[in-house]
Amino acid sequence: MAIVNRTPDSFYDQGATFAQDRAVEAAVTALDAGAAIVDIGGVKAGVGEFVSAAQEIDRVVPVVAEVRRLRPDAVISVDTWRAEVGRAVVAAGADLLNDAWEGHDPALAAVAGATGAGLVCMHAGHLPPRTDPHNPVYDDVVTDVVRTVDRLAAAALAAGVRPDGILVDPGHDFGKTTVQSLEVTRRLPELVATGRPVLVALSNKDFIGETLDLPTGDRLTGTMAAAAVSAWLGARVFRVHNVVPIRQVLDMVSAIRGDRPPAVARRGIYPEG
Repeated sequence: MAIVNRTPDSFYDQGATFAQDRAVEAAVTALDAGAAIVDIGGVKAGVGEFVSAAQEIDRVVPVVAEVRRLRPDAVISVDTWRAEVGRAVVAAGADLLNDAWEGHDPALAAVAGATGAGLVCMHAGHLPPRTDPHNPVYDDVVTDVVRTVDRLAAAALAAGVRPDGILVDPGHDFGKTTVQSLEVTRRLPELVATGRPVLVALSNKDFIGETLDLPTGDRLTGTMAAAAVSAWLGARVFRVHNVVPIRQVLDMVSAIRGDRPPAVARRGIYPEG
């Protein structure tokens, strides 16, 4: 799942794809580079300038529509917590609603149910949208994650979301300290055991930066390591900024697991020359 930020203040790209044509170009490039999904967002996840629902729609809908026109078979996701935005983007061609704020607007699940769109159910530490964590405390962070996404998934099913359209996300960094995000990663099989596809959004996040004491632009190696471990532990979808290297990591892990044959397998089989 490739990240395409239609925002001027993203923590990672600082507005590099804010212009509509740049966002469309980034989405198409990501698909051509091996992404299976593009995730388009119109609001920075963290604290920042207020963005109304109308502004978010204006930012995201034209990109969704143009990517759908250029790549009719692409899977298009939109990162939003608002039902109003969800309705608009599905009408424009989106397939998946990526709710990063723990069902803050319960009507978003109803939108997915009514339209046939998929839905990501994510743990965000029980915080309202665009809130940074402050000393989050859990009796057991992974138990809280599993209980929360189970509740959200049950609500989604009750709202009519198709069972095969629900993904769950432990929400690295959202409502969590670095130590808690590391624990969630280490114990990912407990979330995989719910039987629902697990999405992880690890890319260049603060828990990686703090673990390795690195700034945002130097976190790719840490992201690759976290992606490899998460893939081995059963994660299915990986929300990333850097498509090519993470695609290679995932293909390698898949081959080691025996789920994917090597692209080429000549060594020791055919004589030289």
